[in-house]
Amino acid sequence: MSPTVDLALELIARKSLTPEDGGCQQSMAARLAALGFRIEQLRYGNVENLWAVRGQGAPTLCFAGHTDVVPTGPLDEWRSDPFVPEIRADVLYGRGAADMKTGLAAMITATEAYIGERAQHQGTIAFLITSDEEGPSIDGTKKVVETLMARGTAIDWCIVGEPSSERRSGDVVKIGRRGSLSGQLTVHGVQGHIAYPQLAENPVHRFAPALAELAAREWDQGNEHFQPTSFQVSNLNAGTGAPNVIPGELRARFNLRYSPVQSIAGLKAVVEGILARHRLRYTLDWYDSGEPFYTRQGRLLAGVSAAVRKVCGQEPALSTSGGTSDGRFIARMGAEVVELGVPNPTIHKVDECVRLADIDALHALYLEALRQLLG
Repeated sequence: MSPTVDLALELIARKSLTPEDGGCQQSMAARLAALGFRIEQLRYGNVENLWAVRGQGAPTLCFAGHTDVVPTGPLDEWRSDPFVPEIRADVLYGRGAADMKTGLAAMITATEAYIGERAQHQGTIAFLITSDEEGPSIDGTKKVVETLMARGTAIDWCIVGEPSSERRSGDVVKIGRRGSLSGQLTVHGVQGHIAYPQLAENPVHRFAPALAELAAREWDQGNEHFQPTSFQVSNLNAGTGAPNVIPGELRARFNLRYSPVQSIAGLKAVVEGILARHRLRYTLDWYDSGEPFYTRQGRLLAGVSAAVRKVCGQEPALSTSGGTSDGRFIARMGAEVVELGVPNPTIHKVDECVRLADIDALHALYLEALRQLLG
């Protein structure tokens, strides 16, 4: 097996359910320190973060990623222990195999190989690794970015190791993400006996027309780079548990994934306007998970695309689809940001897995990207 696969096996075996790191960053830091990286461990709350740099001056090329993984789901549905990585028919299985411990392993081994070729490289190579990407994303990359910006530290280019690809490593490069705005809504009614509706106010009935309008609304057309804005309800509940009681309130959790043609203020105004037009009595708390970002054609995208052409023999598809990523925080620094990782069909699923060939291809892609960008 390759050094990248060996390191991936080690990292997957470290149980790091978000926000736990499980010692992954310590292992990575030791290998980076051996290459001459200056290591800084930043702990905020219960979140471990690693900031490591080698070299000096511009440009700064940063590899970014996360060591935390999502819960396994039902263990009896896994063919093997999710934290005992197993290779079957040239496929690596385990929680984090795709999202994104193989990406972390490829970053490390590609950097080792590159420094072996060019110990006196130009500019700065950096690593920004967190254990708070799959969780609230408050004390992870977001907080590290705030710290770096307060210091005046710059990142010029960032490669996020999220599983961006679809069929094989390198076939898709993410160049942006939509924003995410969530709402926690409580519709207030009047509880009462189900046989005397005139003495009660059913919040389910009151909310239904407003929900229908929100769900059917065409928010925008998106643009040439982004899908249209979407509205989805993720949770809806009401009732006391008794079949003969009109509930006194309804709770709903919803999310808007929005393109840059929208603004947070504008989206809030539309939602609140619809609720008001339907004369609802309600309480609404908003949660801004991240604004959209987009990386235009520049030196980073040119270098990464050249790496894909050389390693994979094809031009990568450029995409802004999918959920949010920590790239949204790093983009605030003015950095060019792309996401390049292994295929994503099994992320967050039972029997999460990735082909060994895709792991080794990602190593080659990162190594070639370093050559293209830093010489």
